[in-house]
Formats: sequence, structure tokens, C-alpha cells
Amino acid sequence: MITFPNCKINLGLNITGKRDDGYHNLETVFIPVNLKDALEIIHADNTIDALQYSASGIPIDADPANNLCTKAYDLIKKDFPDIPSVQMHLHKVIPTGAGLGGGSADGASTLKLLNTKFNPGLSTEQLINYALQLGSDCPFFIHNKPCFATGRGEILEPIEINLADYKFLIVNPGIHINTAQAFSQLTPGIPKISIKEIIKQPINTWKGSLKNDFEESVFKQYPGIKEIKEDLYKNGAIYASMSGSGSTVYGIFEKGQKINSSFPQHYFSKEVTALPN
Repeated sequence: MITFPNCKINLGLNITGKRDDGYHNLETVFIPVNLKDALEIIHADNTIDALQYSASGIPIDADPANNLCTKAYDLIKKDFPDIPSVQMHLHKVIPTGAGLGGGSADGASTLKLLNTKFNPGLSTEQLINYALQLGSDCPFFIHNKPCFATGRGEILEPIEINLADYKFLIVNPGIHINTAQAFSQLTPGIPKISIKEIIKQPINTWKGSLKNDFEESVFKQYPGIKEIKEDLYKNGAIYASMSGSGSTVYGIFEKGQKINSSFPQHYFSKEVTALPN
């Protein structure tokens, strides 16, 4: 059985406070877009190992034992030991460590695929609880619909937003941002206007009001990432922003608009659209 985990972009990202558990509270809007990995799970012929994992495509630096797909399998297997041994193959297309949630999408998709294939009967709420053990933004990919997110990113409120007339140009320069370090350079604060309210306004008003709190420190450390955002605006983006803690930057364009931007060959650059609500 195969599935195609998609990534997300953030419309705005405000860090609103530091929590007692060491995490940060935030607010953002998650939008699923049609840039996808491929994940296949089949019964394993060799039952010596409960899980046989392999990967292709974009290299993954993490030890397979720490991969969110294998962690997802281990979580389910622990509570449902009758789930058989499997072979799992992940083909990576989504850039890693890029603010697109690709790893979280893969982990959440593993949970959903195991639930479908082996039928342990997990409810959406139970899948979300497992997903939260994998990472703060993993629960979003269980819903996989536009959501206003608060808390660590796990408190999700579905929203209505119509992006059918627009496309996104996603650009990633291959810079891996250390998320913990990025958080350490922020000064949390409550925004005057919530992102939830800003996105209700026309997209051409977002440039002056919809912000990503990570941009200031990341742009200071990596001026090339700031240049991507500037180039997107020069080439006609209605709105441009870094996604998550970076280093991916995206621009929103009218769907029929021709984009003439040219980025270095080693950059990942792709036009995508939002997934249907």
C-alpha cells in the first residue's frame, strides 16, 4: 500500500510565549500544498526484523532509528503487537529541515497508512495523540486541511480560505536551520492583530501585516534567504514569506501569472498549489 505525504507552508508565524515545559506557544496558519513524498508499506517476508526500512530521493541525514516513519511504526506496534512485520520505503521529494514539515508529514502518514492497512481501529483523535508524540506539527497532517494552529502547533482549528486562484513558488537554498537556535533568538510577544484575522483580508494586504517572527534573526544570519524573498517580490509575488523556521521561502502569485525568477541551480525551486479544502 502506498501513500503520498504532502508538505505545508505557514501563513504567518507568531511566537507568543515561552512555556514551562521548555516549548514555545505560537500562532500560525498551516496550508497543505501538493509537494509530496511517496511512502510504501508492505508485509515483510522476513519476520526476524519487525521493520525493514529503506529510503531514496533526497538524502535524509537522520539515523533511520530516529526517523519519524520508523518511530510511528514503533508507537503503533507497541500498543498493537499483532501488527505484522513490514517493509517500509520512503522516497523523499520534500526538502528536509526546511520549514515545510516534510518529516512530520511522513510520520503522520505512516500512522494513517498502518491504521488503514492493518485496521487497529484508531479514531482520528487517537491518531492525533500518537502524532503529537512524534512532533508538535504532526497532528496537523492527520487533519491535512487549512488550520489555525496555537499552543505548540497542536491545537488546531479548521478554517475556510480559498486559494484556488493562486499558486506558490517554493524556493529552498539547501540551508539547514537549527530550530532550537532559531527559537533562542526570539523575544516572544502577543501580536496586536491575530493571524487568524489578517488572513481574512485580501492577499494584497498581507505584505505589511502578515509576518513570520523567525525572519529577522534568520535573515540576519543568512542574508541569502532574505534575498530570495526580495527576488520573489521583484518578480511579482503578491505576498512572500519564509515558511516555519526556514530556510524555505515561498511567493504567492496569480495562478496564470508567468514567473521569470531565476535562482542558483543548486536551489530547490518548484511551483505548487494548495490542496483542495
